[in-house]
Amino acid sequence: MNSPQAQVEGAARRAANSQTLDRLARVGMACRGVLYGLIGFLALQIAFGGGSGGKEADKTGAIEMVAEQPFGKVLLWLMVVGFIALTLWQLSEAVIGRGRTKDRVESAGRTAVYGLIVATLLGMVLRNDPGASMDGKSKDITAMVMDLPAGQFLVGLIGLGLIALGAYWIHKGWKKKFLEDLRTGQMSAQARGLAEKLGMAGYIARGVIAAVAGVFVVQAAITYDPDKAKGIDATLRSLTETPAGPWLLGLVAIGLLLFAVYCFFEARWHRM
Repeated sequence: MNSPQAQVEGAARRAANSQTLDRLARVGMACRGVLYGLIGFLALQIAFGGGSGGKEADKTGAIEMVAEQPFGKVLLWLMVVGFIALTLWQLSEAVIGRGRTKDRVESAGRTAVYGLIVATLLGMVLRNDPGASMDGKSKDITAMVMDLPAGQFLVGLIGLGLIALGAYWIHKGWKKKFLEDLRTGQMSAQARGLAEKLGMAGYIARGVIAAVAGVFVVQAAITYDPDKAKGIDATLRSLTETPAGPWLLGLVAIGLLLFAVYCFFEARWHRM
């Protein structure tokens, strides 16, 4: 008889090789692009328009914008299906992996992130309530971890992990490592060249956000103050307080918009 682990891995392989899951995951990648595009748009409004219409520049704010559009509920249900497919795909990658522990850990992290997006989408579709903002969730999670034994140390490690993630994304963008995830042999020279530029700008922008958010989490650990932890919206807004002012946030927002377009390249050419 097969062991439980072998049965789980077998089921994961069957899911990973499913053409239906492949197609739906690609829909999810396109939906991911929509969310990043809306976050970038909200960030641009904050940088140069003085506000974002009362919405936070994070995934919650982006989902609220989708819900307000004509046929918003239909679009949200489509996003639910797409992100569930992305969650299942990354879960299968985490279980069976590609031979490297790093890849499996990354897939496990993406599984958690996509699962959270699914929960937020379902909250909007079923209850017309996306739930707490990302900033509120960040503070709540930080406070919860701090209450654990050695919680202050754990929060500090999480902050350092975010800084390391930001550095990794910046390196991945600068060195164009993201191209390894694409079927570049099937792309025209023009498409590959555009994907390089979009991916570089997008990953560097995401890296800056993650690294700055990590600094705030480390500050929360040092001061033992969960309120210093910030989500995407507060992290983006903090960029306007630097010497570069709103221009730095504007550059990061443009990077997010470019990454949104790159997500559609992923939907077309990502290796599955």
